[in-house]
Amino acid sequence: MKKIYDSAESALDGLLFDGMNMMAGGFGLCGIPENLIAAVHKAGTRDITIVSNNCGVDGFGLGVLLDAKQIKKMISSYVGENKEFERQYLEGELELEFNPQGTLAERIRAGGAGVPGFYTKTGVGTLIAEGKDHREFDGETYIMETGLVADVSIVKAWKADPEGNLVYRKTARNFNPMMATAGKVTIVEVEEIVETGALDPDNIHTPGIFVQRIIKGDFEKRIEQRTVRVASKAEV
Repeated sequence: MKKIYDSAESALDGLLFDGMNMMAGGFGLCGIPENLIAAVHKAGTRDITIVSNNCGVDGFGLGVLLDAKQIKKMISSYVGENKEFERQYLEGELELEFNPQGTLAERIRAGGAGVPGFYTKTGVGTLIAEGKDHREFDGETYIMETGLVADVSIVKAWKADPEGNLVYRKTARNFNPMMATAGKVTIVEVEEIVETGALDPDNIHTPGIFVQRIIKGDFEKRIEQRTVRVASKAEV
């Protein structure tokens, strides 16, 4: 089965529909599927529920979809870098399901593993626990969280081979690998496509069985918060 596509638009062809659930990988602006996000924006798909650690920044990443009012609901753990997100949420234009970051990661991992629910101590006694099943194990209270599955997962990796085996680089391994397993269809954009057999089998992070479509992307790799050290007088 051919997995390599010529463009983000062709890789998404036939998969997008209004009201869909989508997972988008990355951590901050690191390891986000820039090209696929842009293609979703161009397609004009609306009322999307997006599972992502955060929602990009104003005017970049998932923030582009937010600006265009294409997102109905976010399932996230951190949204503090986006003023438009704040505005839409406070004005009732955007639904938000907050998760502790570790819980979000485990909900995605569980969905990819076919686990419908699990118990965790995180959030017990807080607003997070309201309306959720409570159980005691060894004298400790736990709450049940459900696994997450998406109609489409869009992820970003460093390298892929034609079979869809993936290698991620550094911080891009946050959320991308588990989202690759939790999509009914997973599309990956990569910096480099190598020949079959070129990747060390011991260092493959996502096996190709989880990946249906691949594109080679062009990346801006914008920095979320640029921080520079002020030079001392002695260095000037």
